[in-house]
Amino acid sequence: MRRETLITTGGGVLAALAVFAVMLWLTDARAVVDAVVDGDPWLLAAVAATVLLWNVAWGFALWNVLCTQAVDASLGQALLVHAAAGFANHVTPLGQAGGEPVTAWLLSRTVDTDYEVGLASVASLDAINVVPSLSFVTVGVSYYALTGTPAVRDRLGLAPAVVLVLAVALPTLAVLGWRRRRGVERLFGAAVEGAWRRLAAVVPFVSLPERGAVGARVAGFRAAVERVAADRRRLAAAVCLSALGWAFQAVGLWATFLALGASIPVVLPFFVVPLGTLGGAVPTPGGLGGTEAVNVGLLTLLTGAPASTVVAAVLVHSVGGYLLTTSVGAAATAALGVRVVR
Repeated sequence: MRRETLITTGGGVLAALAVFAVMLWLTDARAVVDAVVDGDPWLLAAVAATVLLWNVAWGFALWNVLCTQAVDASLGQALLVHAAAGFANHVTPLGQAGGEPVTAWLLSRTVDTDYEVGLASVASLDAINVVPSLSFVTVGVSYYALTGTPAVRDRLGLAPAVVLVLAVALPTLAVLGWRRRRGVERLFGAAVEGAWRRLAAVVPFVSLPERGAVGARVAGFRAAVERVAADRRRLAAAVCLSALGWAFQAVGLWATFLALGASIPVVLPFFVVPLGTLGGAVPTPGGLGGTEAVNVGLLTLLTGAPASTVVAAVLVHSVGGYLLTTSVGAAATAALGVRVVR
């Protein structure tokens, strides 16, 4: 890892640790630790299983996306690449978006496909994951806004209206962008090529791109995305597997509360977990710290559980899941690295 990237990643980890320190300071650090220590070990093992099953479900979804590209990838390779993608996201300093280029590179080396095809596959899976998450959030927030007590509705504030606007605006923008994708492709290709040429003019080791080379790459990316959209059967399978992955995450959070001796409505994690990913936009490795802060805030507002229990449950589920997927992803990256060398 380059020195600058290492410094940035280290800074992100320190920022995340500062967020966790504030959480523990605002609650009761000893009570949080006691809640974790006293947790049911069998239920906590089940939580770890849901984390693994979530990653397996999304690995299956990636395999379906790769099948739309006629890429000669086995299911095992897709599972390894998806696990490695989690590792890449967790060690790069740009939250959940930082590992996508690395994942595309791994795909291009592992299954011998063009980089833009790999990038389009990863980007397609990211877009697919938005569909069930937005659906869960919309249904969940609407449910609480309509059936919750006046106190709960007051706590939600403008959240239902904001979610409804996003539920309408995001698909609308996506449809408009898709219908005008040729024009978007030309504008994006011209912008990237112009930026590349300006960079090459001031940075000695950056070479000028051949004329039309960037446009051809962007066109290849667009064509790859079109192939994903054209295969309705594989696309539907990927969406269902994505929803299954979200469900495993939600059930895992619900089971974490049970393991710590608390109970929350099973429907609650189905929209808290997807909303928590908004915290992943913070510039820390894997969004560490931001996701947990959002989850703690939402669960504290919508449950009667003690603050120490909420913090303990979120730390076990989110940070524990982070460490588990990072470890599994590191092993997968090493396995893919051996295959690439061979």
